Amino acid sequence: MSTSHELVRQARHGDVVTVHFNDPGRLNAMTRDMGEAFRDTVAELATDESLRAVVITGEGRAFSAGGDLVMLQEQADLGAAAPGRAWRGIRDTMSSFYRLFLSVRDLPCPTIAALNGHAIGAGFCVALGCDFRYTANEAKLGLNFTRLGVHPGMAATWNLPRLVGPALAAELLYTSRIIDGEEALRVGLANRAMPRESVLAEAQATAAEIAENAPLAVRAVKQALRRSESSSIEDQLQFEASEQAKHFESKDAQEGIAAVREKRDPSFEGR
Repeated sequence: MSTSHELVRQARHGDVVTVHFNDPGRLNAMTRDMGEAFRDTVAELATDESLRAVVITGEGRAFSAGGDLVMLQEQADLGAAAPGRAWRGIRDTMSSFYRLFLSVRDLPCPTIAALNGHAIGAGFCVALGCDFRYTANEAKLGLNFTRLGVHPGMAATWNLPRLVGPALAAELLYTSRIIDGEEALRVGLANRAMPRESVLAEAQATAAEIAENAPLAVRAVKQALRRSESSSIEDQLQFEASEQAKHFESKDAQEGIAAVREKRDPSFEGR
């Protein structure tokens, strides 16, 4: 089953949905219209309790070339026309723009970014907001904000150090260096790198593998990983124990244990 929007398209296969940025003629440049369509798509998917994983990718030869240059020029012109006076409006405009695309973090199920091609600037920031990334070997990836003369946005300075450490994050952000998919794999920005034609199928296969596991447990793992960003180990232990106690009450736990004993694959229902 598939549904489409002018700028965002989604297709469902079983319990997995693939969301496509759908403006290939402009290398999926990120506009407010695309962001609003993406946010609405995420909001719809977030309420679907049957959904077990989401793959994010781009139509055509790029994942996303980044923020729309027309929009960026408009903000620069506003700032130049009224220095010291326009910054509050620009701040609010950009902050709301970030949140449209970072709504991907609101999905309660795992998310995989399938970087079928270049992911630059804000486009790469969306990929960093997913749980993990598969990339084409030849994809160009990077956060080129300082090359454009602006500070990084869309949580670049929050996500990147957590993935590659503060020193490498500083180097990449200061230099605006663009790396390829193979280097992204080496430094921990991607889980796998492969030929372009394999990226989407491999991401969807992993999403299907996730979908075979107990959805209540998988969604709780996502919550646990998210909260661990600011939790102590004692707080995290209590959360884990509480979640395990809930899941031991589920039919999924009975099914999972029975499947191990009976040497068969489990069939989870999410209850």
